[in-house]
Amino acid sequence: MKCRVGPHGVHVFDRRTGLNVLFDEVDALQTEWARAPRQVSIALTNACDLACPFCYAPKTTAVLDVARLCAWIDELDAEGCLGIGFGGGEPTLYRRLPQVCRHAAERTGLAVTMTTHAHRFTPQLIDALTGAVNFVRVSVDGVDATYEKLRGRPFAELVQRLTQIGQTFRFGLNCVVNADTLPGLDAVADLAASTGAAELLLLPERPARGRPGTSPHAVAALHQWITNYRGPVVLTIGEGDSGALPTAQPLPSETGLRAYAHIDAAGTVRRTSYHSAGERVDDRGVLAALDRLQQKGIA
Repeated sequence: MKCRVGPHGVHVFDRRTGLNVLFDEVDALQTEWARAPRQVSIALTNACDLACPFCYAPKTTAVLDVARLCAWIDELDAEGCLGIGFGGGEPTLYRRLPQVCRHAAERTGLAVTMTTHAHRFTPQLIDALTGAVNFVRVSVDGVDATYEKLRGRPFAELVQRLTQIGQTFRFGLNCVVNADTLPGLDAVADLAASTGAAELLLLPERPARGRPGTSPHAVAALHQWITNYRGPVVLTIGEGDSGALPTAQPLPSETGLRAYAHIDAAGTVRRTSYHSAGERVDDRGVLAALDRLQQKGIA
């Protein structure tokens, strides 16, 4: 288990089970607080073998150097980060993925997660990642013909991959929500339940690449769907998308860069993957880049 000291006390986290315990009676000095964000997402590469219409990831060629990446992982671990989430692009196209995951699992206390379309999760890759990945997030925005139209891959193949993933890893589904995918949320929730997913993450589409994003009307309809939901799978929603919905906020003083940061495949750290402002991670490391970002007023 890993301990993180912050404004709310001592946060203890078990990466194997996902258990979180907060000892809020501990009044820690600010000088003892963790300097790193609680969670950092890292785009390993911009490469992807799908062409989803709502994808916001940069289309420029970029891939992270494995030695620099492992050094950043070590630094984040030492400075109190609890978990890293690999994405892209498609992280399974990163040739050193098993090596990097194994490095984090064996040399740090960080939880390792990743977001993937799952179609490259072969038995060989699953074997290589076993014991080195704590949670897998699979992008699923509809079922049957809707999925195949958006993702360009057979839905039956996805279900097969989910079954294989679920035999080894805890996993959840991510669903981009817009006017086209909103009518299929019941079916996606049923898929999550039938395949044993631990959570369903709902992500209203953000404006990108000339697309307007989810309309206010569709967001309101999503919130109503959430209010009426009675399924067995836990629902989560993207930061800043909850509106007036009641959501759990166990650490209300750990917000902004204290809670989360994103490093893109070009090695630039940003507040989130949607933010344009960023700081290049140079030889001074990730924390120095985060400090410069905060000095710009991006907290």
